[in-house]
Amino acid sequence: MKRSRLDLKVINFLMGNERWIARHLRQYPAALAKGVVEIGAGEGTLLRRLAKRDPGIPLTACDLAPRPEGLPEQIVWDRRDVFESLAEVKGGVLAANLFLHHFEDDELERFRPHLERFEVICFNEPYRVDRTIWDAQFILPFVGPATKHDMIVSIRAGFVEGELPERLGLDPAKWRVREETTWRGGLRVLASRA
Repeated sequence: MKRSRLDLKVINFLMGNERWIARHLRQYPAALAKGVVEIGAGEGTLLRRLAKRDPGIPLTACDLAPRPEGLPEQIVWDRRDVFESLAEVKGGVLAANLFLHHFEDDELERFRPHLERFEVICFNEPYRVDRTIWDAQFILPFVGPATKHDMIVSIRAGFVEGELPERLGLDPAKWRVREETTWRGGLRVLASRA
C-alpha cells in the first residue's frame, strides 16, 4: 500500500496534475473564495498546495481513507462515500485528480445533480489512447507490482476528448468547457459557468 501511494505521488508529479489544477484555479478568484472541494483526495496533496498558496479559503477533502497525518487543520476531511459527501459539502470549485475513471457510466451520471452546485469544475483523468499505454511502458520498470497492474487498467478505464463532459451532463448552454490532453497521458477538463 505504501509503495502504491509513493508510486502515485511520483506519477502525479511527472504528469503535473496538481500543478495544472492549482494554476488554472487562479483564474476564478470568486469561486476559489467560496472554497474548493476535492473528491478522491487521497493524501490531500492538491489541497495542501492550495492551503499554502491561498490561506483562508475553505478546503474540503472527500475520501474513504483516514485523514492523512500532518494535514493542515484548515482542510476539512470528509470520510464518507463520495455521493454522501457531495450531497452536503459546499464550495465554488469541485476538483478531482485521477478519480472519475474508477466509476462506470451509470455511476458517473450520479454526479450530474451535484455538479450543478459548483461554479468551476476541474478534473484530471487518464487519456485513453494507445499512445498513453505505450508511454506507460517506460515507467513500469520503476514502479511496484500493484502500480504496474493498476496503471494499465486505469488508462484503459480513462476517457477520450468529449467523453467526460458528455457523461457528466455538462450542457454547453450552462458550462464553458475546455479540454486538453498532455503528452504525459492526461486528459484535463476545466468547466466554468457560462
